[in-house]
Amino acid sequence: MNEEQARKIGKRLRSARLQRGMSLRTLAGKADVSMGYLSMVENGHRLLDRSSLITALADALQIAPSELTGQPFAPVDPNASAAHEAIPALRLALMGITMATPPDCRPPRVPTAVLAERVAQANRLYHAAEYGTLAAGLPTLLTNLHAAVEAADGPARHELLKLLADAYHPACTLLLKNLGYTDLAFIAVTRAAEAITELDDPVYSALSGFFHTHVLMSAGSPTQALAQATAAANWLEAHLHSADAHALLGELHLISATSLTQDRHRAGNARSEEVRGHLAEASDLAGRTGETRAWHLNFGPTNVGIHEVSLNTDLGLHGEAVTAGHAVHPEVLDEAPGRQAAYHADLARSLAHLRGREADAVSSLLTAEQIAPQRIHASAPVRSTVEYLTDRPLPAHVARDLRGLAHRIGLPN
Repeated sequence: MNEEQARKIGKRLRSARLQRGMSLRTLAGKADVSMGYLSMVENGHRLLDRSSLITALADALQIAPSELTGQPFAPVDPNASAAHEAIPALRLALMGITMATPPDCRPPRVPTAVLAERVAQANRLYHAAEYGTLAAGLPTLLTNLHAAVEAADGPARHELLKLLADAYHPACTLLLKNLGYTDLAFIAVTRAAEAITELDDPVYSALSGFFHTHVLMSAGSPTQALAQATAAANWLEAHLHSADAHALLGELHLISATSLTQDRHRAGNARSEEVRGHLAEASDLAGRTGETRAWHLNFGPTNVGIHEVSLNTDLGLHGEAVTAGHAVHPEVLDEAPGRQAAYHADLARSLAHLRGREADAVSSLLTAEQIAPQRIHASAPVRSTVEYLTDRPLPAHVARDLRGLAHRIGLPN
């Protein structure tokens, strides 16, 4: 590993530790890792790609996880750049929108049917990982939706409030989370909650809890995230009157399991057991619902399988993750390239930890990039995995391919 790559891996962690005036021993104790491991991470000799470890270190340092991962990353390709270039306009839209806009500031009204199609298209763009196009169109869409809500009453207002919530979920909230703008993702999910409060719909309230959980995890608070998901699931279980409600309950079990993988305050065995329990519940629900697109999500047997790979990867059970991956066929989610790419990326993260499987890891990363380049280029775990693999013994043609990927995600060669 060259000096620049080593510096990139350990620099942010060392800098944050020194700014806090912490010794290696103190930080290692707070994060429950060995001093030797921590020293190797800071010196660029160990891979820092486990969400739970990143969260534990950030918590010990009292900083956001994004300060360690380096998000948002400076994009290299023009499509990724377009997403970041659109953020200032989206930030202003999120800051300026309220549920009571002065009449002289309202934009022209747009027919509800047109707004509904634009909301559906925004969520399709999110799942296709077309972040640049999505980010550019969101400010106008959100402004138009808020104006339409304010001009309507009765049943028409009720339907428009649902559309507003659907625009924020997942197209806006998860877009911002994936790009590394956790603060803006929090504003987006809060705006959605304002609309949902007026709806007074128990299932939409649980949906709000689901997306709040995503943001809390991104902010480095897995304990609060799990509490939010648990409360939403408990509430939803009393209102399971539709297939869509069952699909949402399945999503809440999956996000609960993901929260648990990041909570290093729980004992490892107990944590793994709880993760398995939530995964089993989700699998049972997926067996009842089949593949769905409820709530602009992708709940079903395939997404449960994709989560089994990611959950084992985050628990450090890399052999089990790879074995679980053999039974998954992500191409079933043909309208969700982003989820397909996430599967291949998580598989690569585990393969990178298995002796002799480094070339397979590079192959999986390249597959993920081919499917959804903007999502992969914005991923902190992918970035760390590429940095780690750069120092591994690889066949010449594989090393060449890896250097190309490193260049495209903005890493030095």
